[in-house]
Amino acid sequence: MMNPVVHFEMPYDNRVRMATFYESVFGWQMQMLGEEMGNYVLATTTETGDSGPTRPGAINGGFFPKKPDWPAQYPSVVIAIDDVKESIQKVMDAGGEVLGEPMEIPGVGEYVSFIDTEGNRLSMLQPLSRKWHAPVPE
Repeated sequence: MMNPVVHFEMPYDNRVRMATFYESVFGWQMQMLGEEMGNYVLATTTETGDSGPTRPGAINGGFFPKKPDWPAQYPSVVIAIDDVKESIQKVMDAGGEVLGEPMEIPGVGEYVSFIDTEGNRLSMLQPLSRKWHAPVPE
């Protein structure tokens, strides 16, 4: 079974400036989450229903604030997996490096970042359900 790319992530310095840029250039819908969600910004890039993007192969994404003491803050892709512990072991067995412990994202699932054998930062998500990127009601 293949694990699909389901999300992208990029860091930001100024979230209002970043959101304005992507809204004005690409027409993306930017949803600014609060302090309890780490000031994350969800980016809806395609028609999206209750269970995620409606067009096959299309993905949404998000932006996170840059932090001076965090490693490898670059654009990355998020890969959906079935079992975070098993996938962490596979990353390490294949020569990759896992960055810290999996963290629980409330209402989303278990998430962990890793570095592949080529030095690229990516992330894995064991989603609670396929609805994890539906817009959050205001």
